[in-house]
Amino acid sequence: MDALQEKIRKTMVGTIADYQLLEEGDRVLVAVSGGKDSTILLLQLEEIRRRAPFRFELEPVLLDQKQPGFDAKRYADWLAARGFDLRILEQDTYSVVVTQTAPGKSYCGLCSRMRRGALYAFAAEQGFTKIALGHHREDLNETLLLNLFFSGVVGSMPARLESDDGRNVVIRPMAEVAEADLEDYARALAIPVIPCNLCGNQENARRQELKALIGELEGRYPGLRGSMLTAQKNLRPSQLIDRSFLGGGDD
Repeated sequence: MDALQEKIRKTMVGTIADYQLLEEGDRVLVAVSGGKDSTILLLQLEEIRRRAPFRFELEPVLLDQKQPGFDAKRYADWLAARGFDLRILEQDTYSVVVTQTAPGKSYCGLCSRMRRGALYAFAAEQGFTKIALGHHREDLNETLLLNLFFSGVVGSMPARLESDDGRNVVIRPMAEVAEADLEDYARALAIPVIPCNLCGNQENARRQELKALIGELEGRYPGLRGSMLTAQKNLRPSQLIDRSFLGGGDD
């Protein structure tokens, strides 16, 4: 497990350095959901904090959206045993999502937007300088294809994003970490994951289909996932037909 932990941390340190995700004096809200990705994000950021040549603070925050049966106690106790004081923010987005989502449609889109809105408002009110999210390489790749196939946009998730109103800076330190490494590490940690019961049997069908498609293609073309991520760092606007880039860019 030590080698896997070191691999994940080194990848994160490289991303943090390349995109200047952390700076002296930062107060970072680490948005944890009770899942494996955000939990590993918190654990590794703490290890990075201990070793960093500059000072910054971390605070894990979990949003209780008032879903029936939601219970964060076991998860909070697990974090406490590792030295983390989990702050639970309560906001009933569950009722809004259930009443405003059309029958047969997935709750995921509205739920995630409301969750982000609550966390962003809280971070701004409490004076946090950054919000850290646990998205990994496969999240970026799948989002790239979702936008390409269904929204007609070439775009994904940046490692660092400043909100339009300037109130929040969102960082994704695990943007270049492979999901398979996180899965292996999570099994070794035995994280007491809090299940998301809001969606019931619903799935974010398109994302799951694209995950399966990328996995199938990776089996035929090893290294494809890494190549997809690399492509997001090597944009050539002059080789696209976006008119806003006319007359500029690479040849």
